[in-house]
Amino acid sequence: MIDLDLVSASGTIRPYQDRDLPALYDICVRTGRNGADATDLYPDPDLLGAVFAAPYATLEPELTFVLDDGQGAVGYIVGTADSATFARRLRDEWLPTQTARFPEPTGEISTDEQRALYALYHPERFLNPEFAGYPAHLHIDLLPSHQRGGFGRALMTRFLDTLRERGVPGVHLAMGRANVNAYAFYQRMGFTEVRIERWPEVIYFVQRTSGEPD
Repeated sequence: MIDLDLVSASGTIRPYQDRDLPALYDICVRTGRNGADATDLYPDPDLLGAVFAAPYATLEPELTFVLDDGQGAVGYIVGTADSATFARRLRDEWLPTQTARFPEPTGEISTDEQRALYALYHPERFLNPEFAGYPAHLHIDLLPSHQRGGFGRALMTRFLDTLRERGVPGVHLAMGRANVNAYAFYQRMGFTEVRIERWPEVIYFVQRTSGEPD
């Protein structure tokens, strides 16, 4: 197992701390357009973080790791060991804390903001029976200054090692088709692509973390 706590010239992988939460919100929106800044797409810049970063750090902090450049977090990986249980906790514990700031969308869902709001209010939508053997899922983001420097691999390795230590059988993730850099990264990390016809706009990847390999 790689020692990922070693300090490099540019950053250290470490467990999440409560003081990192504002940075997670910021990183999430600043990488929300296929790794680039998406701030202009969201009137409230914290919306993306409220869906794809903060609930994980809040509800399952033991699976949240950050890249710290000495001034604070510049990247993170978040996730859950059990997506079905996490979806229930999102609805029961996280959503009630967000409704006043982020009202549920009505009518046609057509903008990036509306799609993010829909995701916030419908966590069960993202539970796919195809991933019954891969109950964990994750999100990973790094600021452009720390992309393509090996830090994504270090974060991913730390997360996957933690799943293995906990006996989680497998993990899945989703990405937009336009994110070609992420696609290549997940392939290099040993993930296998899975196509789900009812979600043609999304690419899914899976990887075993314990038990027999695929």
